Amino acid sequence: MLKKRVIPVILLRNGVIVQSKGFKRYQNLGSPTAAVERLSNWAADELIYLDISPYSFYDLRRDDLNHPAFNSIIEIINLVSRKCFMPLTVGGGIRNIEDVYQRLKSGADKITLNTRAIEEPDFITECAKEFGTQCIVISIDVKRIDNKWRVYKGGKILTDMSPVSWARTVQDYGAGEILLNSIDKDGLGAGYDLELINKVSENISIPVIAMGGAGKWQHLEEVLNTKASAAALANILHHSENSLYNAKKYLYDRGYNIRKPLPLSKSRKNL
Repeated sequence: MLKKRVIPVILLRNGVIVQSKGFKRYQNLGSPTAAVERLSNWAADELIYLDISPYSFYDLRRDDLNHPAFNSIIEIINLVSRKCFMPLTVGGGIRNIEDVYQRLKSGADKITLNTRAIEEPDFITECAKEFGTQCIVISIDVKRIDNKWRVYKGGKILTDMSPVSWARTVQDYGAGEILLNSIDKDGLGAGYDLELINKVSENISIPVIAMGGAGKWQHLEEVLNTKASAAALANILHHSENSLYNAKKYLYDRGYNIRKPLPLSKSRKNL
């Protein structure tokens, strides 16, 4: 039986790692790499690194943070991948095949598409044929409107698509995995949208990574009791240095089929 995954997500906004709430409010946390090193030290299974920058500049304009200025997201991915000892999925700003190639060449193992996939679903197929289905993750942002779930393009623009129909479509076009994010739950720490997660994961055969709402370890437990393949978490991981280890230990001690958590003394940092 495939093990369930607990996947950290890092959000980058114009050169700064941020916490997000409702896709509208952002709290700056620090440099693009500090959290990556910490999660690698704790032997995370995977990492999702999402560039949500509204503008194409990445220089922090700070000389006191002990890392170089960046001119592009590719420079950041290059540095992140050198500090990331786990499979790395990168998303944001991908418009063409060359963008995908550059991210994979810079150290990413997978890419995630959102806006470009909605605008041109054939691009999913093009990417899958060029790089392999296992490399293509489709990010689906969902919000309830008039008591119906609707997909948002880039988390901002309402479409007329339901998440179930869009998930089936991207599966047919060659996606290998789905990152399912609830806009309503984002940053609240009140738990995942379990109804949404179940509805989507029960209607497709490719893995679903559930995101949006983790506020305590019990919320991860609830996700792992659905048909989702993984629980993604972002804001909660920044609350303490050992939060990822504690999350995995909580689940492992309760018999969930995840990889055994490693204390820092046995993590990749000291292998």
